[in-house]
Amino acid sequence: MLRFLLRIAVYLSVVVVLMGGVIASGYLSSQKAFWGSVRQEPVPSLQGVQKPQHDPNKPTVVVLLGNENTEGLDFMIPYQLFSMTGAYNVYAVAEDNQVRSLTGGLDVVPHYSFKEMDELLGKSADIIAIPYMTMRDPKSYEPVRKWILQHKETTLISICAGADNLAATGLLDGKSAATHWQTMPVLTKKYPEVNWINDQRFVSNGPNLISSAGISSGIDAVLYVISQQLGEPMAAKIANELKYPSYHFVQNPKVEPFYVDLRYATYVLNNAFQWSKNKAGVLLYDGVEEMALASVFDIYADTGTTRVLSVSSSEQPIVTKHGLNVIARHSMSNLPKLDKMIVPGIEARSLATEELKSWNEKGNTIELQFVHADSPDRFIFEVQLEDLAKQEDLLTAKHAVKRLEFRANDFQLVGKPFPLETYGELLLTLAVSVLVAFYLDRRFILKRKRLCCGRRSETLS
Repeated sequence: MLRFLLRIAVYLSVVVVLMGGVIASGYLSSQKAFWGSVRQEPVPSLQGVQKPQHDPNKPTVVVLLGNENTEGLDFMIPYQLFSMTGAYNVYAVAEDNQVRSLTGGLDVVPHYSFKEMDELLGKSADIIAIPYMTMRDPKSYEPVRKWILQHKETTLISICAGADNLAATGLLDGKSAATHWQTMPVLTKKYPEVNWINDQRFVSNGPNLISSAGISSGIDAVLYVISQQLGEPMAAKIANELKYPSYHFVQNPKVEPFYVDLRYATYVLNNAFQWSKNKAGVLLYDGVEEMALASVFDIYADTGTTRVLSVSSSEQPIVTKHGLNVIARHSMSNLPKLDKMIVPGIEARSLATEELKSWNEKGNTIELQFVHADSPDRFIFEVQLEDLAKQEDLLTAKHAVKRLEFRANDFQLVGKPFPLETYGELLLTLAVSVLVAFYLDRRFILKRKRLCCGRRSETLS
């Protein structure tokens, strides 16, 4: 009986150790590729990089960049929306002027350092937008935290899990706040002094302290601030230009909360067991819309199924539609093998003519996907989510929808019901684990049992 229990324990231990090791290794590697995607490539010369012209008669919006990684859409949403009004100076600002990385592999050149921004304005910026900035090293985040506190009297708006960064300053203590549904369980324990709200797209503590829930909720929060400062017609105009389908949440942010469900298990397993990930290039060109560019990284790269590679025809910075300087990590001449090539942006066909010509001249055979230009009457997330469902499966795409907290329902996902590759590799790993356990059982436990039985027979004879 004891030997039987020992054999069961061996099987369970081997399966748990091997399966757990594979899951941990794959998951952490995939998460690092998205959340820890720091530029390793040499930075080109930034001499002559232009800043948007400063108008002292306009209020100024600062969108922060962290010292580690900054979530892409969390950053780009406030940057683009405030820029679209034409009523603000909008700048990317960091502790210093060094290139910063957004999640998934896009690199940004800050317009100003904290010191330069303070010297330019001689006062606080009128609005400071706080995207989620990773804080693996508290010392690395400390300069950002201090700078926010130095300007705590201005209007502060956190986007998604940027509420973690804002709460770290203590400015949310005793107040209500929203955050991404995935970070809600963590932040409620980390900051018990904050009243965390899980059933609103954004939470306002008066006109100067606003926090949004997950990613696309940041659109509602920023439009709300615009409506309060510039009037509701301006906010509605921006939403209409974006073809944003959920403007009604700006007036009433109440929603049914999201919780962890089986789709999250698929997300974890995709990260752990998608060993042969798709490689998608995304073409950078002057004039590309900021949210369109970042949405490619957010929708594809954080699924655990796809690596997204930023590509341009030049090593020099690309200037986006509203004056943000971004740098690709790959040029067309040094591209690895790609499975697809995405050209983001509504005006891609007209603005990227030189890049498209260069792409064709180099003999590239991969068909270009104009995910936004081919559907100009749709909101930028919709076509990509539909494409993700076709590329991967419904469970993966549905989790991407939920991760974005995108609550529109006028798009249709069509694809395989679940990720065959993920679950196939899961079963393969399980089978290998069982075979290893079987070998150990036969090699050591049963062999020892036979030896013991043989000695006992010899003794009796």
